[in-house]
Amino acid sequence: MPEDLYSPEQVAAQLGLHVRTVRNYVRDGRLKATRIGKQYRITGADLDAFTGAPQPASPAAGPTTDAPTAEVTSVVHADGISPALAHRISTLVLASAQAPRDGDAPLRVQTSHDPARGRLTLVVLGSPGSTAAVLRLVDALLEEETP
Repeated sequence: MPEDLYSPEQVAAQLGLHVRTVRNYVRDGRLKATRIGKQYRITGADLDAFTGAPQPASPAAGPTTDAPTAEVTSVVHADGISPALAHRISTLVLASAQAPRDGDAPLRVQTSHDPARGRLTLVVLGSPGSTAAVLRLVDALLEEETP
């Protein structure tokens, strides 16, 4: 079965990025690609994995159910956060996100701290139950620090 192959230029157009950015992702290993001659080619599956698109179940995985699924995207902005507290929260949230939860896939989490503004930003993507557990953890950590 032939698989879709994309050039870095095509991927850049699909993602709204500059082609140099896509090539840098390939060189850094963030985007898997195959070198064919002097050119890179990115498979559709590797592009989906890079963008976080849901992967189709393989036929060998057995019968699939038509059970509904849901994914939550949460953005948390916490102000008045010191660099030490931001590091503590980020470390605990990232560790918690990788812990297995009742068959759910690991959460995807990104953290960012702006020390000038004292603002911690967390972006959490995953199932509703797993995301809620991480948000409860963040809430508990922030309440711990409230005088």
